[in-house]
Amino acid sequence: MKYTATFLITLFLAATGVEAKPLKVFILAGQSNMEGQGSVDHDDERDSNGGKGNLVWSMKHSKSADKMKKLKNEKGEWVVRDDVQISFKVGGDKVLKGGLTVGYTGYAADGSRRHMGPELGFGFVLGDFYQEPVLLIKTAWGGKSLYEDFRPPSSGGKVGPCYTLMVEEIRAALADLGEQKYVIAGFYWQQGWNDMCTAPAIPEYAQNLVNLVKDLRKEFNVPNMPVVVGQLGNGGPVTEGAMFEFRKAQEEGTKQIKNALFIKTTDFARPPELSPCPTHGHHWCANAESYFLIGDAAGEGMKSLLK
Repeated sequence: MKYTATFLITLFLAATGVEAKPLKVFILAGQSNMEGQGSVDHDDERDSNGGKGNLVWSMKHSKSADKMKKLKNEKGEWVVRDDVQISFKVGGDKVLKGGLTVGYTGYAADGSRRHMGPELGFGFVLGDFYQEPVLLIKTAWGGKSLYEDFRPPSSGGKVGPCYTLMVEEIRAALADLGEQKYVIAGFYWQQGWNDMCTAPAIPEYAQNLVNLVKDLRKEFNVPNMPVVVGQLGNGGPVTEGAMFEFRKAQEEGTKQIKNALFIKTTDFARPPELSPCPTHGHHWCANAESYFLIGDAAGEGMKSLLK
């Protein structure tokens, strides 16, 4: 089965002295929606709307139920993909590492593995695309803007602390590979709520996004690194206001970047009444189907750039 065979083959080739193909590394970055706010199995009637819209519920009742059935094995256990590894620093010196499955979110800092983010759908797509193993390096912090917190060097002013941390965490994860050969195969950016809520940030967003990609490509010496940018699609389509203007800025910035693709996500919004946290629109109401589809679409977009 491919989910377990690829890393075993890699180890075998290493042990026998046969050169294995380089590991495919993808960088995932952003704020809370990249951290992962999708509920896996919360079903409290008061706090989680009885479980409506969590991952367990969505795998039975949502439009995407058939697409998500691959997330569990024949025993009803969450699949752990050994061919897709993930590294995510969740707080302090705690770094989560292992095969891709549910639970790689910021909540794991306190030991909870009951949430999921877009990395799940993204990783399944890329894992199925490659014969060689894949590594996802995830760096994300809630409530952070590109305007200030992730501000890249090329934008001038003070470099954002999250930009610096992002680069440090990526380098640390790559250093952990030791002598394992790798190639940085792509960058997935899922961010925007704080910039949307900050009036001066919206006019600057397109250029800041261009600068972010330019600086990361230079930092890691990958001048044509494929890039996907996930739309801030929370709440579905709008025709005016800050959200409308911000989405235009996201798309405009992405169009200015070579080898980049803008991923529209508004179609993935689900009714609050069918979601675990109906009042948390900034987090897609914790709807697991939404998070899975966002990551899946980003993965398909990345795949199209890699072909």
